[in-house]
Amino acid sequence: MEHLLAERACERVIIDFVHRLDLGEPASVAELFTEDGIWEWPTGERLVKGRDALRAYFGSRPADRLSRRLMSNILVTVTSPDTATATSYFATYRVDGHEGGMVPPGPPVQVGTYEDTFRNTPDGTWLLSARILHLAFAGPTPHPPRSS
Repeated sequence: MEHLLAERACERVIIDFVHRLDLGEPASVAELFTEDGIWEWPTGERLVKGRDALRAYFGSRPADRLSRRLMSNILVTVTSPDTATATSYFATYRVDGHEGGMVPPGPPVQVGTYEDTFRNTPDGTWLLSARILHLAFAGPTPHPPRSS
């Protein structure tokens, strides 16, 4: 039963991550990482280490960005009572310069996988210790068409 609870807790972190980015306060994503947590994007040559740096990184998201991420194929593997790994697929739809209303549909700007490592903290909370983003498909973030 502990194994299943650990899997579910890690799955919840994965989903909470995208909810906070898309629908909540992006800087709060940092709370889902351990104090020494790492966000890595090898292709983009980005490496962010530590909760304070993560808070600043995710908090710098443009205020006029509208995004929705779709997560699927979440596979969590509990490797010990205190560690787990996961792989999940994501597709990101996003525009910058959003002024409200519905945006005409377009293709996702990113499709890829997250490779995650989790640690169970002393209080029993599972947190990300590392997240590595791998893109299979990517393009620029568009701006929505302007109304005349």
